[in-house]
Amino acid sequence: MAKVTVAVIIGSLRKDSINLKLGKALAKLGQDKFEAKFLSIGDLPLFNQDLEANFPETATRLKNDIVAADAVLFVTPEYNRSMPGPLKNAIDWCSRPYGKNAFAGKPAAICGASPGAIGTACAQSSLKPILSYLDIALMGQPEMYLHFTDGLIDGEGNITNDNTKKFLQKFVDSFANWIAQHASNSKAKVA
Repeated sequence: MAKVTVAVIIGSLRKDSINLKLGKALAKLGQDKFEAKFLSIGDLPLFNQDLEANFPETATRLKNDIVAADAVLFVTPEYNRSMPGPLKNAIDWCSRPYGKNAFAGKPAAICGASPGAIGTACAQSSLKPILSYLDIALMGQPEMYLHFTDGLIDGEGNITNDNTKKFLQKFVDSFANWIAQHASNSKAKVA
C-alpha cells in the first residue's frame, strides 16, 4: 500500500526557521506513515483578486500540490499574536477563485514552535476559523504548541530531548490516524 502524501506548509520564510526544523522533525518521525512534501510559499505574489483572470504560475503550482496531496500540515510561527502574512497569503491563493478551493475536504493539522512559553497558541487560534471556513477536516487533538529552545531540534530534524520526541511522536501518530479516518475526502475536486 502506498504511503499518503502530506503537503507541509511552513509559515516562516526564514532560512533557519525553527518551524522548518519542527516540520523536518515531524516528517522524520512520520516517515514510515507518510511522505512529507514541503511546499514553497515565499515566491507567491501578494493576493490580488485582479490577478485571478491570469492566475500566477507560482499560485497554480501551489494549488496543484495541495490537490495532489492526501493531507496538509500547517507549521506556523507566531507574529504579533497571529499567523504570519505569507501563510495567510498562501491560503488565500489556494482557496481562490471562488468555487475552486484546493483545501476542501482535506484532513489537516496545525502545529508550531516559538521561543515564547505559550508556543504558537495565538497564531493557531487565528488560523483555525479560516481553515474551518475552507472546509478543511482539521484535527482538534492533540494540540501542539512547542516552546522551542536552542538545540532542541537541529537543521536535519533530529530531536535532542526524549520527552519532546515522545510528545511529537504522539502528534504524528494522531495525525496519521486522522488522515486514515478522512481518506475518502482527501482529494479535493477543483474544477
